[in-house]
Amino acid sequence: MSLRALFRLFTQIQLMPVMENGEEILVGGQAVLEGVMMRAPHSYCVAVRKPDGEIVTEQAPLARMSEKHRIFKYPVIRGVGTLWQAMTLGLRALRFSSNVALQDPQQAAANQPPKEIPGWAIAANLVFTFGMFIFMYKFVPLLLVTKLQKLFPALAGRVLFNIGDGLIRMAIFLAFMFAISLLKDIRRVFEYHGAEHKVVFNFESGQPVTVPNAQRFTTFHPRCGTSFLFVVLILCIPIYTLIPFDGFLPRLLSRIALLPLIAGLSYEVIRFAAKRRGGLLATLAAPGLWLQRITTKPPADDQTAVAIRALEGAMALEKAQGGQLVIA
Repeated sequence: MSLRALFRLFTQIQLMPVMENGEEILVGGQAVLEGVMMRAPHSYCVAVRKPDGEIVTEQAPLARMSEKHRIFKYPVIRGVGTLWQAMTLGLRALRFSSNVALQDPQQAAANQPPKEIPGWAIAANLVFTFGMFIFMYKFVPLLLVTKLQKLFPALAGRVLFNIGDGLIRMAIFLAFMFAISLLKDIRRVFEYHGAEHKVVFNFESGQPVTVPNAQRFTTFHPRCGTSFLFVVLILCIPIYTLIPFDGFLPRLLSRIALLPLIAGLSYEVIRFAAKRRGGLLATLAAPGLWLQRITTKPPADDQTAVAIRALEGAMALEKAQGGQLVIA
């Protein structure tokens, strides 16, 4: 496996939360390498364009977490369950797309099956990604604001300390997203991300889902994972302010332990904001829409066609199962 392939896999795993749409909708999806994964309430389909131009798909039934386990019907907890399922499904879709998109051209020309990404590569990337997340968004901001506290005594107060911590965290996130957006491979992922949003908008409008119709819609969608992550960054500030710890290590450990709670609360904010646009919580989610100027790009027609193929596959399987097509 080449270093470039490993790097593309690593960056794609890093971007998974940014690309994901929520479960509370009729359809949602995620951009993957040279393709799109679309979900219906009880089905999913991944469509990927091979190096030779052919579109290949993988689809399967998918029960919602709230249907498998009753506890995930409750607010906040349902967000944790939904995000866990989204991450596991996203990894499954990413592995399929990586096997197809990173296939050696000579193998493709000879009609040989693609060489699969080894399981250790996925596992190693996951461990490294989680470690980088803790380091970049928990350890570094906390360390920097602790150092700054010595230069600016006003930061010793819990409120200003956590505001400073939050601003540093946001700056790191924005700098990281902007830096990787300059990479050619990642720009293509962001184009597929835009294609996914356009096709979802097209479907929700009730108009026939076609490339010309989809291309008329915007790439900025309120339920995008980009908005979710920005809400996470904002909610961290008041929640961390309530923690009655002052030492560096207790603060760091509490920040890690509170990740599920913050993720669940952020999910509820995004869910509420998507249904009641223009309210206070919708305003809280608005910066995520602005950030989508980085994480989504206008797609080409052939990229939009891949997103439509993924949607068609998911909806065909949903219909075959007799699924009730309603917003949850």
